[in-house]
Amino acid sequence: MTDALIDRATLEELEQTTGPEFVRELVGTLLVEAPLMLDELRAALAAGNVERFRRAAHSLKSNSLTFGARALGAAARDLEVRAADVVGARDPQLVEALAREYAAAAAALADLTRG
Repeated sequence: MTDALIDRATLEELEQTTGPEFVRELVGTLLVEAPLMLDELRAALAAGNVERFRRAAHSLKSNSLTFGARALGAAARDLEVRAADVVGARDPQLVEALAREYAAAAAALADLTRG
């Protein structure tokens, strides 16, 4: 399951560059910050704030791709690119689908970096 969610080559390259202990630390930070980014997406959606929504989606995309969470990064990129349409539609299900993708990627990352 983890191989489908996380590109192992990306994660291994990061570990070779920074060391496995630092990657565990970075993953820990992601596991704390990503839910805050999702909350920011929800708040921006509710407020109808396209730029705030776009920034939060961009941050989640960038962080996800750093760890090889390609599906999560792609889903966040989609919301970033379509921010005006998503916020205009005010459809919370789009953000909740991203939250589900995050939950799966987070579990896979935690599993892969468990030391």
